[in-house]
Amino acid sequence: MIPAEAMRTQNAAWHCTGHSLPHTAHKPHPNQPIKRILVVEDDELTALEILAALRDHGFAPELVSTGQEGLNRILTGDFHGVVLDRLLPGIDGLSILSTIRNVGIDTPVLLLSALDTVDERVRGLRAGGDDYLTKPFSFDELTVRLDVLLRRRFEVDHPSLLRVDDLVLDTLQGSVLRGGAAVELKPRELALLEFLMRHADQIVTRTLLFESVWNYHHNAQTNVIDVHIGQLRKKITLNGLLPPMIHTVHGSGYVLRGQH
Repeated sequence: MIPAEAMRTQNAAWHCTGHSLPHTAHKPHPNQPIKRILVVEDDELTALEILAALRDHGFAPELVSTGQEGLNRILTGDFHGVVLDRLLPGIDGLSILSTIRNVGIDTPVLLLSALDTVDERVRGLRAGGDDYLTKPFSFDELTVRLDVLLRRRFEVDHPSLLRVDDLVLDTLQGSVLRGGAAVELKPRELALLEFLMRHADQIVTRTLLFESVWNYHHNAQTNVIDVHIGQLRKKITLNGLLPPMIHTVHGSGYVLRGQH
């Protein structure tokens, strides 16, 4: 088990100095949210190296060192992914997996283990693991495998083809159709439309749009959102030929809804 004081001291040192082992540094795209990763690992050196690798790769890791702590954080936290050691003090990794899957938590889990037989890998995957990495391992491989797991989940949770009535957005191609007619949008307008379509029939505030689409804190003095909404609203009505889909909710924000 990692002493709590040592963990806090080392984590602060890694975070403040930016020191890391020789991993390949990677920064997330500015429009992508930082992914929160729970690391459940009781070996101090391995844990600190994993933290450094994940931070270098643009993740936001959190570390716990016992099975019970790991289970509690998965059950109560909000993580994009989990890096889980197979052999832990107290509750082991497979028991944690079985528990969280039985209660319906489907967060992607990358299992780490020194047990490298085929039978052990099969047990880990059957227990609910999404991938299995044997020790010792390359930290670049760990981050790549985690990237793949999160990308798969994102593609399931965020389909590339969005449709609201006769409005269709292909996020991979960056193309938009309204009533079968092509709509030409600028990159920011595409991002704004995607956010509204993913939250169709929900009122979204100016603050939420500013922070999610522009990645800035909302400035009440600017009308940049109103200008972009106005341009987008006009374009997806084909300059007034079709009914509007983006509506202003005075005092609240905007809502995109179909004609139903």
